Amino acid sequence: MVKAVRGSRTGRPVMALLDLLGRRWTLRLVWELRDYPRRFRDLQEAIGASPTIVNTRLAELRDARLVALDEAAGYRLTPLGEELLRLMLPLHQWAEKWAKGA
Repeated sequence: MVKAVRGSRTGRPVMALLDLLGRRWTLRLVWELRDYPRRFRDLQEAIGASPTIVNTRLAELRDARLVALDEAAGYRLTPLGEELLRLMLPLHQWAEKWAKGA
């Protein structure tokens, strides 16, 4: 059973995903993990957020099965997280075009 999330009484999966991704620093963490695993401190420095926020967002992403912790290498995207990133890349490309006024 999917539980209701902020902005939705239905708890539909897309609403739950948008709620998760709309939280401050969440998308940035996913983006920073796009190429390789990174350690906590490296992620914190890369995004400029407090340790508490980074820890909370990473826990949420782990609960969502988008990020995993590899004790040897640090945090990394799971296959599900990598799929999400691939789906987001066309949006990134569109945003670049949009920002240029095209």
